[in-house]
Amino acid sequence: MAKSSNFFYCNYGDLPYLLDVKVNKYLFQALAQFWNPAYSCFTFGGVDLVPTVEEYMALPNCPKIQADRAYSRPVNIPPFLKKLMNVTGMSEQWVAARIKQKGDSKCIPWRNLRDLILAHPDSRKRVDAFSLSLYSLIIFPKALGHINEVVSDLFDRLDKGTTPVPAILTETFRSLNACRRAGEGRFIGCAQLLLAWFHNHFWKVEKVSYRVFSKDYSLLRELVATPRWDDILEEKWITILQNLRAEDVEWRAPWLIPDEILYRCGDFDWVPLAGIWRAVGYAPLMVLRQYRSR
Repeated sequence: MAKSSNFFYCNYGDLPYLLDVKVNKYLFQALAQFWNPAYSCFTFGGVDLVPTVEEYMALPNCPKIQADRAYSRPVNIPPFLKKLMNVTGMSEQWVAARIKQKGDSKCIPWRNLRDLILAHPDSRKRVDAFSLSLYSLIIFPKALGHINEVVSDLFDRLDKGTTPVPAILTETFRSLNACRRAGEGRFIGCAQLLLAWFHNHFWKVEKVSYRVFSKDYSLLRELVATPRWDDILEEKWITILQNLRAEDVEWRAPWLIPDEILYRCGDFDWVPLAGIWRAVGYAPLMVLRQYRSR
């Protein structure tokens, strides 16, 4: 069991804690109303904030991903069947019998992988199947209750050190844009990571704990263990966010220790981020204040 746990951490980081991050629907609905699609950031009163690549790189706490190896969809993609065979270790016949067409892409029902996770004799295959499930059901939850073929394309590259962070941010931004245009709608980004980011900018701390410098420190684990306000309704959250002042914000996330900051692409202030479905523009130059920089 210890070997499986160590294998999971080294390859996928602290993602299982996302299962225990409670999504406060009132806070989330209020947050979405302050998203500014024109500049890809939140505008709370006179305060502009946005989840950054560096912050999202720190949240999963995965030692294997490399910041300079962003995911982009390859030209030659292995068939979904082959990728699932590799992840699950099951036969071609077993996998083929369970693949379904859902919308414009192929999927496999989550219940099929759940059964494998519980009973597979190979502990590493159990970990891989569980991790693929997290990516499809929590991080990119487009096909509810199913493991999506497009998500498996990204998952297939993770063992090469590829970082999923730009893709996670892309789908988060795209989902927020869609929710703002429609006024409502299902969010298909990772709501748990977005709320983890939010809480760490709006709950001030007295001092930075030495634990953030420890290899064993887990921000997501600490977030899950920290009590939150669950009884505030959406209208109250809107009032709180409308009246935010600069002094109310924890500008520099206390657990963030970045070596380098991505703030422009060549001579352009807008940085393109590639997702698993499409791409978006990202303007981190607007929020250098989050690094206590001008």
